[in-house]
Amino acid sequence: MTKRDYYEVLEISKNASQEEIKKAYRKQALKYHPDKNPGDKTAEEKFKEAAEAYEVLSDSGKRSRYDQFGHAGVRGAAGGGGFGGGMTMDDIFSQFGDIFSDFGFGGFGDFGGGRSSRRVNKGSNLRVKVKLNLQEVAKGVEKKIKVNKYVPCEVCDGTGARDGSAYSTCSTCRGAGQVTRVTNTFLGQMQTTQTCPECGGEGKTISEKCTKCHGEGIYKSQEVISINIPAGVGEGMQLNVSGKGNAARRGGINGDLIVMIEEEKHADLMRDGNDLLYNLYISIPQAAMGSPVEVPTIDGKVKIKIDPGTQPGKILRLRGKGIPEVNGYGKGDLLVNINVWIPKDLTKEEQKILNKLEESDNFKPSPGQSEKNIFEKMKNYFE
Repeated sequence: MTKRDYYEVLEISKNASQEEIKKAYRKQALKYHPDKNPGDKTAEEKFKEAAEAYEVLSDSGKRSRYDQFGHAGVRGAAGGGGFGGGMTMDDIFSQFGDIFSDFGFGGFGDFGGGRSSRRVNKGSNLRVKVKLNLQEVAKGVEKKIKVNKYVPCEVCDGTGARDGSAYSTCSTCRGAGQVTRVTNTFLGQMQTTQTCPECGGEGKTISEKCTKCHGEGIYKSQEVISINIPAGVGEGMQLNVSGKGNAARRGGINGDLIVMIEEEKHADLMRDGNDLLYNLYISIPQAAMGSPVEVPTIDGKVKIKIDPGTQPGKILRLRGKGIPEVNGYGKGDLLVNINVWIPKDLTKEEQKILNKLEESDNFKPSPGQSEKNIFEKMKNYFE
């Protein structure tokens, strides 16, 4: 794999000063730090790449050889260009630990076996509610929402320091991030350890604060976030969008955005799991003689056939017309419950017709002629 130019990696010019090189490396290391990108192999590689570039360009001798001969000029140097050849995260943190401590990271975090007691800042989670109609639930949808949240300060790159490097060791905890107190009690002396109140567990204090964020490294703003909601979600379901919550003070790990789903009621269809239910009313002639009718679905109206002699309570199943399984396979069905509409007010002419029909044996129910009452099994759906 061809190595990228070190100046390109740090996004600086070839005549950059040592201060500019250090500041550029801080920016890249903060962006791709493993604590901010847990499990992201691409970010980890970029983190190592930036460290390799800084290791060479921050050394005047190695930089001179690199400027003259390129990567070949530093290939054999001790440590120079060696990050891609087996140097671990521990090696990087050990060599450049002072730079990472300025971020508010513990320096070693998960990679150094807990060798530092400094606290890693983490932004708080945010919660939002998103309303979806039935079609959006069935198809999945991308929603863009505007969120009020804390974002990293672009002036100081989230460090909180005015010039990006104006830090000093905390005088209260002497850089440990914790303070130990001894209290005399009637049982004897009790020792307690707690986060340093002066530096908040970071081990560093800022001597010159950024004028925009006032040393916090973050400020309140708005951000438009795109959320891809999969098909099949339901009322009360929560989706987690990693890293889209509040930014952390002076670098660290962003919080998450937790999206709660609210499902709007459909005018005609009711949902039961992945199935959809529809209450269809037909007339007495339609039930007796059969008839084509239209029923609503998520994709629009479809025609179904009512067979002659259809009884009230009969359930017609339209397979695959329901809601898909979230993050899975298969879809629910559309269940159509047949109801026969009985008019309440009849004209004299209509009464005569019904009286005449009543005399016919064909309109008199007989034992064994009626179907099993399916409506009792379905009534909870339509109450």
